[in-house]
Amino acid sequence: MTINAYCKINIGLRVVRKREDGYHELQTVMYPVRELYDVVGVERMEHHGVEFVGSGIVVDCVPEKNLCVRAARLMQERYGVGGVRIELDKRVPFGAGLGGGSSDATAVIVAINDIFALGLNLKTLVELASELGSDTPFFVYDEPQYCTSRGEVMEPIHVDLSGFWLVVVKPDEGVSTAEAYSGVKPCVPTDDLRELLSRPVVEWQGSVINDFEGHILEAHPRIAELKAMLIGGGAVYASMSGSGSAVFGLFRERPDLKFEDNTFVHIEKI
Repeated sequence: MTINAYCKINIGLRVVRKREDGYHELQTVMYPVRELYDVVGVERMEHHGVEFVGSGIVVDCVPEKNLCVRAARLMQERYGVGGVRIELDKRVPFGAGLGGGSSDATAVIVAINDIFALGLNLKTLVELASELGSDTPFFVYDEPQYCTSRGEVMEPIHVDLSGFWLVVVKPDEGVSTAEAYSGVKPCVPTDDLRELLSRPVVEWQGSVINDFEGHILEAHPRIAELKAMLIGGGAVYASMSGSGSAVFGLFRERPDLKFEDNTFVHIEKI
């Protein structure tokens, strides 16, 4: 079974407070990027175990720590399913705030549910995905979600970007989750992100913000430069996605932008 594991962008991201358990309380909207995806292939094996083969973008991670393998192990431990072989063609850059690894893990859970005819419902799939990461359940829902708590509490939200061109760019550097959270200053917002996103997209810039941008853009001038290039190139809205290092812009028309050769660029019409 082969699944195109698409990624996501964050439209607005508020870091509200640090919780007693060490995690941070968030408010954000996750939006699917359909045409930027990893290809995840899952098939049964006669012998028990998990076999993993990767291609495409090289991820600096031992197989046993890869989210795909962890997802398969979870399904084996929970439901006693047999061996599986996973082939991952990695196309979504990592360390980018695009959720590629989380999407891959969800694809494995969904594939195993189908291959072994487990008949798990949506609620159970979401619960399983949430054991692997805060944003992983998003890829089960398959539609824009308003996310709170650690990001794992989700509710559908209508965000209409139809007709816009989306440009996602990532420099040849990443931002670790530890770096992102070490410099952020939690703050309880005085406005409602959902209400802000109900306004026209042209009104978002300056009000729909990502709280990680303050210190990340200062520490990584290239990320700040890319965001400025998107705005200067005609984006009606541009922002960093998640904790970075990818930034994205929304355009009314397909933009004609030139980037350095080591910059990852993805363009699609929504």
